[in-house]
Amino acid sequence: MKPRQLDSLGELWFDWLLHRRQADDPEYDRVVRRMADGYADRVLDGARLVPGMTLADIGSGEGLVAFRAIDRVGPSLRVLLTDTSESLLRHAETLAIKRGVRSQCTFLHCGAEQLDGIDDASVDVVTTRSVLAYVSDKRAALREFHRVLKPGGRLSLAEPVFRDDAFLARALKETLDAQPHGSQDRFMSLVHRWKAAQYPDTEEKISRNPMTNYSERELVRFAQDCGFAEIHLELHIDLLPFIFTSWEAFLDSTPHPWAPALRVILEERFTSEERQFFEGVLRPAVESGQSPTVERMAYLTAGKPSA
Repeated sequence: MKPRQLDSLGELWFDWLLHRRQADDPEYDRVVRRMADGYADRVLDGARLVPGMTLADIGSGEGLVAFRAIDRVGPSLRVLLTDTSESLLRHAETLAIKRGVRSQCTFLHCGAEQLDGIDDASVDVVTTRSVLAYVSDKRAALREFHRVLKPGGRLSLAEPVFRDDAFLARALKETLDAQPHGSQDRFMSLVHRWKAAQYPDTEEKISRNPMTNYSERELVRFAQDCGFAEIHLELHIDLLPFIFTSWEAFLDSTPHPWAPALRVILEERFTSEERQFFEGVLRPAVESGQSPTVERMAYLTAGKPSA
């Protein structure tokens, strides 16, 4: 990946993690961060860190996993934080200074598929949180994780599973396409327009998109193909209480970095009359807070054989 490509992708991540994910809404931000803390803690539970280890946190973002690891293990833990975003690395470095842990951290600007600056067999644990889902060549990334791990080293990751979201968008499209022209359900048609702007809605698009062209079971196979052993994967599907704190947060948040917010979709892809109709149906349902939020996350742990 060329530096310019890294910078472009990195700025997208910077904007999403610090702004668009939580819609710049303080109340919703607390909800999002509480959920992210839970994902990070499960990753660290699987990492089994002990004092004196070196951790490589790939796609470290704001440093959530890395800093929580230091909080758990203490001053003897060394952490390598990698990211495609220079801005996020500088942001994380600022946080490390504020937390008094800068001396334990090394910041590396690189993608998961090419971990420049990390030597072969030099780290005890590799972690990721919501990284491989956005990597086109997942095997290349896993080979890099295997390369930098010491014999007997451990991998622990948490990856969102977006396939069901894409399958919903595809099912909406297929249902609408099967209806006679002119008799399509109007609201369903607008829901499809919204969902198709955020997720692929055909088999071809699903197969080309790195977020949706694999299943959690294929993560196991990829890890096995790249030399890992003692592989364990848990798929967690959690039906949570409705997480959005307001209609504005619902409009302005996005489910992943590549997705436009609903507000943008309404402005760019709906007519004024369509927006009015759509909001009239959807907003009361959102503000009632009765719809559950579905979270799908795959947690995988594995080891690099000692010999």
